Amino acid sequence: MHLFTEYVNPHLGRLLEAINMDKRFVRGEGCYLYDADGRRYLDFVAAYGALPFGFNPPEIWAALREVEENLEPSFVQPSALQAAGELAERLVSIAPAGLRYVTFANSGAEAVEAAIKAVRAATGRMGIIACENSFHGKTLGALSATNRASYQTAFGAPVPGFAKVPYGDLEALERLLAERGSEFAAFIMEPIQGEGGIVEPPPGFLRAAQKLCRRYGVLFVLDEIQTGLGRTGSLFACEAEGVTPDVMVLAKALGGGLFPIGAMLCTEEVYTEEFAMKHSSTFAGNTLGARVGLRSLELLTRDDRALVRQVAENGAFLKDGLERLQQKYPHVLRRVRGRGFMLGLEIGVDRTTYGRTCLLGVLAEQENLTPVLSSYLLNVCGLRVAPTLNGSAVIRVEPPLIATREQCQQAIDAVERMLIPLAEGNTAELVSHLLGIESRPQSLPAPAPKPLPEPSGDPEEGRVAFLVHPVDLRNYPEMDESFKVLSTAEIAELADRFNDLLEPFVAGSAHITAANGRRVFVDFVVVPRTADQLMSMPHAQAIAEVRAAVEIAKARGARLVGLGAYTSVVTRGGLHLKNPGVALTTGNSYTVVSAVESIYLAVERLGTRLPEATIAVVGATGAIGRATAILLSEEVGCLVLIGNPARPDASRKRLLKVAGDAVAHLAGLAREGRRFAPGTIGDRLLGLGPLPDAEAGPEAWQDLALRLEEAGALRISTEIDVDLPLADLVVTATSTAEEIVTPGNLKFGAAVCDISRPPNVSRAVREARPDVLVIDGGVVEVPGRPDLGWHFGFEQGLAYACMAETMMLGLMHHYEDTSLGTDLNLPMIRQLRQWAGELGFRLAQLRSFDRPLSEAEWNELIAARTRVLSAAGDD
Repeated sequence: MHLFTEYVNPHLGRLLEAINMDKRFVRGEGCYLYDADGRRYLDFVAAYGALPFGFNPPEIWAALREVEENLEPSFVQPSALQAAGELAERLVSIAPAGLRYVTFANSGAEAVEAAIKAVRAATGRMGIIACENSFHGKTLGALSATNRASYQTAFGAPVPGFAKVPYGDLEALERLLAERGSEFAAFIMEPIQGEGGIVEPPPGFLRAAQKLCRRYGVLFVLDEIQTGLGRTGSLFACEAEGVTPDVMVLAKALGGGLFPIGAMLCTEEVYTEEFAMKHSSTFAGNTLGARVGLRSLELLTRDDRALVRQVAENGAFLKDGLERLQQKYPHVLRRVRGRGFMLGLEIGVDRTTYGRTCLLGVLAEQENLTPVLSSYLLNVCGLRVAPTLNGSAVIRVEPPLIATREQCQQAIDAVERMLIPLAEGNTAELVSHLLGIESRPQSLPAPAPKPLPEPSGDPEEGRVAFLVHPVDLRNYPEMDESFKVLSTAEIAELADRFNDLLEPFVAGSAHITAANGRRVFVDFVVVPRTADQLMSMPHAQAIAEVRAAVEIAKARGARLVGLGAYTSVVTRGGLHLKNPGVALTTGNSYTVVSAVESIYLAVERLGTRLPEATIAVVGATGAIGRATAILLSEEVGCLVLIGNPARPDASRKRLLKVAGDAVAHLAGLAREGRRFAPGTIGDRLLGLGPLPDAEAGPEAWQDLALRLEEAGALRISTEIDVDLPLADLVVTATSTAEEIVTPGNLKFGAAVCDISRPPNVSRAVREARPDVLVIDGGVVEVPGRPDLGWHFGFEQGLAYACMAETMMLGLMHHYEDTSLGTDLNLPMIRQLRQWAGELGFRLAQLRSFDRPLSEAEWNELIAARTRVLSAAGDD
């Protein structure tokens, strides 16, 4: 861990580490930085404009050394400050005419604080008007003028007295002044918004705003902390309109890149005795800062402001080159903003940009794309840039004022190198450097912007959402096709880096029309965590992340939310999501229906006789396993219930309860007149003698289950390797991410229905056991086979049964909690089976290891089973 992360700012430090922006720079010279490995980087951040002459400018160091050589006193408050006076005189001489007094500070934010105090003292009014999207600093007054709630809320900002108008909106400013002008001391604005995304107001706005302010007796304050002292190609940005504000604040470049200093300049009318005698600062106006400021102004103004004129020329060259890139890549680079050496690249990427699932759109929507692109430019291209703080879609390009035309061209070339994979939607290329690997060429579909489906607004159309997540690392190429070139280990490292950065997001949406004409709109909301991550994180954190996804679904209008895969497991079938404000379902009921139908279809194709078959349910104490075991008990000769070996005693008690529930279910069917085939569990149950009353307690049914176990019709086990080889048919429905079914623990000719995701069946079974049929359980065909926006590894129009249950409940406007917890309701299971038929949902073609089973594969399987079973018979 970097010492910065350990001792200074662990939260920011971990973010920088996640995106490889935590370089340890050991040397800075001019426009270049050098890291601990000796690599050189072109710095086009310039400390947000605070490095006008690059790193370690010799002229500024010379000014500091002169203070040392002359033994000038550094801090002599409250005496008359000679160096401060000289700097103030020089500032007034070059500033817009009319500014008369200078109050020094130690930073830009402190200069803004001084300005707020000065205008209040001068007018006797407390109100301050600022602009939306503004940034004036992070001290409490400056933060109140800043327009970003995420910076303010924790600190009690904004304090009373601050109002906002849209930036550049003269009519809004006039309305506010007409209604409440007598409340306000001043209107403060940036000539170009820096952290807001390098935003310029309409031409003439500064002059018109100043005129309005004068009409209502409101002072006009310009924040030139970032724009001032040459950054925009003129000494002050307001020179472009010939405007003299009542107050102007400066900082950043005034310190020459070596010393912190700020200044507030104001007119004689603004500067009052009240302010002068009651505002002070221990370090403000110190000799070192003043001498540095004087030398900085000398460098900026020498040779008739030659350096500032060079900034105008080279800035125009840089902007022209970047604008040509915008014309070349218009679908990802929306515009180039600003002037001089204060430029911004507005990235125009969202979920619709590529016409396919691509994490770049998600990163953009969650304000994480520009940091990733900045990391690519730094690590791959050797160009140091940074996002703007408020304008999250904008990358600032702010070189030191000394940057040459050749260095500007180098930056243009680097930006194009970044834009190529961005335009292609090649996420893997843009993040490969985080893994320390070289880029890997790949062919991706051409970007084709595609609008997202939206709800129809018809009240008859149901509204639901379903929560999904990457069950395992193999799902990431489904979320983003570019990841197909990465290994599982590489994807795992990326998941560890990025999953903490990503919040839940909508991956796709679709309109579903049922066979009977009913309609439902469904959103698929991604929880960006793998099954392993959800299970290993603190339980409270897992619940919070699932709840955040539910809130997104609810905010988009869903009236019922389906919990997919491990979002159901970690919330205990939804029971731990207390009062979510929306109905929930796990989708487990229809999953049971589809699993049982899959088994019956496989049994029919294989010619297996269920009354003679032994079926094992692995994970029988879970919701799906329990209900599946109960339903299958109606047809089979022997039922093996297998539970968690980690807690054998507790697991056996829970398994015995499931066995008792199955016996009670069979007894209920018998009372209704159901006849059971000879040799089945139900047939053998009836052979044990009179059955208990329907109102009998669970102990009575569990006693019968133990008797059936003694008779060989039931088996309760936690030893999978001992008891699984007894089963002709296997159902896996566990919450473990492990591959617990292997080539060595399956019976010859067995058939396995694997409902678990991640799969419980090892992929080694496919190669090592050609006699074994493995079915991916719970895959259904949606009516009309619509494009669901994200195919979940399936062909278009296929979905997991749990998703289908959510859709069916929405189609039927059944907005009630369904399938929650572990005890699924058998009547609801039957109801969903009926609805599926009416609505047009049906079992998809049987699939094995994520792909459909072809007729040729069926024939190969049958042949292999025949050979194996014949050999076993000969033995």
